[in-house]
Amino acid sequence: MRISGLDPHSLTRIVVAVALLSHGAQTHAQQPAKPPVRQPDVIYVPTPPEVVASMLKVAKVGPGDIVYDLGSGDGRIVIAAVKDFGAARGTGIDIDPTRIQEATTNAKTAGVADRVRFLNQDLFETDFREATVVTLYLLPSLNLKLRPKLLAELKPGTRIVSHSFDMGDWKPEQSLEVQGRNVYFWTVPQPKP
Repeated sequence: MRISGLDPHSLTRIVVAVALLSHGAQTHAQQPAKPPVRQPDVIYVPTPPEVVASMLKVAKVGPGDIVYDLGSGDGRIVIAAVKDFGAARGTGIDIDPTRIQEATTNAKTAGVADRVRFLNQDLFETDFREATVVTLYLLPSLNLKLRPKLLAELKPGTRIVSHSFDMGDWKPEQSLEVQGRNVYFWTVPQPKP
C-alpha cells in the first residue's frame, strides 16, 4: 500500500525522523542556562523605564544609531533604543547567560528581534567599535577600568551614557537627575595630535 506516493517503509522513516527532531528540540528548549563566562562584576539591578528613556534622549538616539548596552540585563535599553527611538540596531552584552535568554525573549515579545541581539560575553573583551551610542549601568570602579577601552576603540563622536556613576576625572558634558537617579553623558573626543 502507498500513502501520498510513499511506501510504508519510507513513511515510517519520516515519522521516526520527525519524532527524533521534535524530542531534540524539546530537550534543547528545557536545558538550563549555561554558567556565566566568569563571575559577574555587578549584581543585576534593572534601570527604571524613566531613566532608560532619559538616557536615550540625552544621547539623541535616532535612526542612524547602533546602540550597545554593556551589562544589558533584561535588554530593556537596546530594545527601547530600537523600538521607541528608532535606532538602526542594538546589541546587549552580558556575562550572565540567564540574562541573555531573558533579553532575547523580551526582544521577541517587543517585536524587535530582527534588529536586536544579545551576546553572552565579557564586556572587557568584546568588540563594540561599531557603536555610535554606548550605555552602561556599572560600578564606578568598572567605569574607570572600562574608560581606556572606550576612548581607545570608539570613534570620535560616539556618545556614552551612564546610569548612576561617572568616570572619575573625565567630566561629563551633561548630567541630569531623573527620579533621584543620576545620568551622565559624554562624547568620545577627537584624539590629541
